[in-house]
Amino acid sequence: MMSGAYQPEGGLISLPANKAYLSSEQTLRQAAEEGVILEGMAVRCDADFRLTVELGCMRGYIEREEVQDTPGETVRDIAVITRVGKAVCFKIVGFFTENGRLAARLSRRAAQKECSERYLSRLIPGDIVDAKVTHLENFGAFVDIGCGVVSLLSIDCISVSRISHPSDRFDIGDRIRVVIRSVDKQARRIFVTHKELLGTWEQNASLFEVGQTVAGIVRSIEPYGIFVELTPNLAGLAEYRDDITVGQTAAVYIKNIIPERMKLKLVLIDSYRGEREPERRVSGYDPSVAHLDRWRYSPISCDRVIETVFTDRVGCIPTAASSE
Repeated sequence: MMSGAYQPEGGLISLPANKAYLSSEQTLRQAAEEGVILEGMAVRCDADFRLTVELGCMRGYIEREEVQDTPGETVRDIAVITRVGKAVCFKIVGFFTENGRLAARLSRRAAQKECSERYLSRLIPGDIVDAKVTHLENFGAFVDIGCGVVSLLSIDCISVSRISHPSDRFDIGDRIRVVIRSVDKQARRIFVTHKELLGTWEQNASLFEVGQTVAGIVRSIEPYGIFVELTPNLAGLAEYRDDITVGQTAAVYIKNIIPERMKLKLVLIDSYRGEREPERRVSGYDPSVAHLDRWRYSPISCDRVIETVFTDRVGCIPTAASSE
């Protein structure tokens, strides 16, 4: 088994081991015998929804029913055609001759099934895994958590600071880390969260000092004030102005930082539609940590407790923006 075989699609295609297996008929036959999961680029989808995969030394083909592991369900057209131009994982399940040339019969479904049985089925709430953003909807982002198996990252679990759409935080193709939020083994569905990897209120607030003027993003406008995001897990409240719009970059003066109330009081100095967002600083993420049992966002000095508890029955406990 190739190291890291169960990572999000696209993670194997450039690895030396993957390239070595694709280098000749002999090594492809070896991969078929060993049941190795490989990756190649899907270059075409024909009228019968059969994917053509470029293997280097020959072509490989994934039949429609082998594109996705969907027990009891028909593979949808969109699931096939959206693979074109992208890396796809597969197992080699046979060889055949087409127009006098040797070709490989591939199965993405078999790769996904192995990933589900040997990796995803063993994950529990609180485990931290690699993911790749595959598409964005108003309600959240869908992420590949292994061999093209997709999980939902709902918008309320992307960050503590509220956003209007997942595109405020991610682009399609972004590689991120996520925490397993809950597992529905019967339905074979996994839900994930991300905000627990962006630091607590105190960790984020420690990046700033009273008296500083810094750049942020206007995320929400209310009758009582304007919420400006300073980091993905930290926002502060500035006075209301009617010439401000959501999404603008704002220069704000930090008037006060109050940990016991999780408050940042800001004074709006200027706002503009910037060419790019200001640097999004993140505090508190330790890449060596592989599991969380509990994550508390709110300071110990604050009476209001905002936390996530990871158990088999409890997933992502909703949290409010720190400044509200």
